[in-house]
Amino acid sequence: MLNALGLLKERRFLPLFVTQFLGAFNDNLFKTSMVLFATYQIYNDPTVEQNFNALATAIGILPFFLLSALAGQLADTHDKARIIRIVKTAEILIMIVGSAGLLIAHGGYATPGLALMLVAVLGLGIHSAFFGPIKYAILPQHLHEDEVLGGTGMVEAATYLAILSGTVVAGVLATFPAEITVATVIAVALIGWVMALFVPPALRQGPELTVNFNPFTSSWRVISATMHIPRLFMTICAISFFWSMGAVLIIIFPPLVKNVLTANEAVSTFVIALFSIGVAIGSVAINALLRGHTSARYAPGSVLAMGGCIIIFSLLCRAWPAAPAGTLYDLMTFIEMPRGIMIVIALMAIAITGGMFVVPLYAFLTTTVTKDQTARTVAANNVVNAGAMVIGALGVQALAFAGVGPGDMLFVVAAMCPISAWLGHKLHLVCDQPIPHH
Repeated sequence: MLNALGLLKERRFLPLFVTQFLGAFNDNLFKTSMVLFATYQIYNDPTVEQNFNALATAIGILPFFLLSALAGQLADTHDKARIIRIVKTAEILIMIVGSAGLLIAHGGYATPGLALMLVAVLGLGIHSAFFGPIKYAILPQHLHEDEVLGGTGMVEAATYLAILSGTVVAGVLATFPAEITVATVIAVALIGWVMALFVPPALRQGPELTVNFNPFTSSWRVISATMHIPRLFMTICAISFFWSMGAVLIIIFPPLVKNVLTANEAVSTFVIALFSIGVAIGSVAINALLRGHTSARYAPGSVLAMGGCIIIFSLLCRAWPAAPAGTLYDLMTFIEMPRGIMIVIALMAIAITGGMFVVPLYAFLTTTVTKDQTARTVAANNVVNAGAMVIGALGVQALAFAGVGPGDMLFVVAAMCPISAWLGHKLHLVCDQPIPHH
């Protein structure tokens, strides 16, 4: 057994790790650039800003709902490394379309520019829907059984560090001409494609499948083939409920920073960066606590602690002194405020506990089924996750129309945490039951 960091020296892990890191980085760099441009340069209404973020989130999630089952079937019947290379080729084309939209929007044609960028967001959703089942399902083929949790934690940590760096870079590039952002996203897509060439083959493990290309019936079959297994049912329910909370947080953070904390783009970038660092820390910490053993032992306590931290964060936001009318705090002023450091600590705590909750659950998905079923199992999870995130996004819309502000929505997320804790506890109770293989 190698420790998690030791896997970075192995060709069976490093190319996949770098490829998925660059994909998540580029995805987030582009989406953050779009959201910051829309929030701070086009719209001047908190509800409209929140609605645009919700629309962008929903468009990015839709492909997971429709295409994850097909992606899982293809990954379980073909060489996963070959599919990765096809997906990375598509990313280059998607970034060209998105870049055109970004340039058009910055050129003064906001509506057609945003429309093209939303098309690219849809494309990135399709890209992620096909890559998602592979990045977890390939690990049991390339890693030893006692390395899978560590590898999963590293992939999850890298994903959030990619979100962090993509967010930070987007915030920095927002002060430069749009051409710099365009050159960056296309260059990263090209580098990711090159790295994908080095991912070792991961050939089909079981009997050949007849692929069902109907998105609705294939989704139903993949879910029904997975959800009858008690441990997988509880795992998918727990992950999906967690990501419905995550969808709410993702949507409300930019408007909350601008309109409640009355801070500028740099602070918005900083907040998302803090969240990403925290999840990465939680991902690595839980692997150390569990010593490579896949277990939901710490899940209930982790998510309850997350709920408590969200309440503290919401109370800090409520007591936050608004910036003078017509101005926004810059990053240094924000940090130097009396409650600035407390907000930073609260955000980090939310993210660390969230990472500790969700990472072992992903390891469950890939270690409790045979290797020829892993991609379809992850795909089933992604379909249900997508549905949960859409429900979360729609819930934000409904609450916004009812007059609930971002600060109060934090209490809604906190109220959902005990339900996640109950799901985590139920999972822990059933995790020792034998898993039937068909």
